[in-house]
Amino acid sequence: METARMPYRASASAARAGGRTTHPPRPRPRWWTELALLVVVYAAYSAGRLLARGDVSTAVDHGLAILRVEKALFLNAEHPLNRLFTSTPAIGIPADFLYASLHYLVTPAVLVWLFRRRPARYRAARTWLMLSTLLGLVGFTLLPTCPPRLLDAGHGFVDTMAQYSSYGWWGTEASAPRGLGGMTNQYAAMPSLHVGWAVWCGVLLWKHARTPLVRWLGVAYPLVITVVVMGTANHYFLDAVAGAAVMGAGALLTGPATRALERVRAMGARRPVVPAESADEPSRTPLTAPAAPPAHAADPARPARSAPIVSGGCETSAGERFPGQRTRSSTSTSSADDTPATAR
Repeated sequence: METARMPYRASASAARAGGRTTHPPRPRPRWWTELALLVVVYAAYSAGRLLARGDVSTAVDHGLAILRVEKALFLNAEHPLNRLFTSTPAIGIPADFLYASLHYLVTPAVLVWLFRRRPARYRAARTWLMLSTLLGLVGFTLLPTCPPRLLDAGHGFVDTMAQYSSYGWWGTEASAPRGLGGMTNQYAAMPSLHVGWAVWCGVLLWKHARTPLVRWLGVAYPLVITVVVMGTANHYFLDAVAGAAVMGAGALLTGPATRALERVRAMGARRPVVPAESADEPSRTPLTAPAAPPAHAADPARPARSAPIVSGGCETSAGERFPGQRTRSSTSTSSADDTPATAR
């Protein structure tokens, strides 16, 4: 008898394709959860900057050491740029606006653009940004550094933010709004995350933008920010180099961090398979099903065939006959008395 084999589990064939287990595609991130995550990370970063305030004399020593290294390597471009910005308001004032605002505008704008237009790249880019920001916080903690503008005036630097403070919303304490200078750490100069975040934006725009203009703006943006942070005397050149290095380290850590998060997510989503029957009770579901009756069984034009022998040739009494079994025909011969009756 031919049998039609039933599948053990319908989802098994759907879950495996070509011998490999296929994973369902990840859902698109929800904007409100992403916003909450970024707010929490930035709040932790800002609080960490405040808690990382070191001794002022130590920060000044670190700043002077960086300045000496730059002079020895002829890298101290801060002096000529700062003199240009302080002597030319047409350059210094726009530079102060760029320093005080662009990292608050461009970085979130690139994140939103990736979320909407490049969702497959968004998670890795967001992870890269957060890891690099946390690495920068480690730098602020281990190496508090006095920026050039807070050094003694004898070192030749002028605080352009203080010089042009009447033109903007900032006061004399970095780029913080007036009256809120106490809520920022002015000795968190190494590394420069202004430059680091600009590098992050530039790389993503260069890789994922479609128009050449936007891609070249991505190249120009970190270069402009590097000039601005030095000309306004907020950072040394080596601070900018350290900011780019932090972003490079964050990019290297993004892959392992993403894979670790994927493993945690897979472990959380994995559920034990519950059997259809209890372990101590055998399953009543047959592994095979009887084949369909032949097509001619319901055809009235064909004569009915005798049914298979039920009793296997054994005689049964009248009371033991199966329901629906006919009695012996009166016309049957003696040689046919031993054969079972035909089915109805």
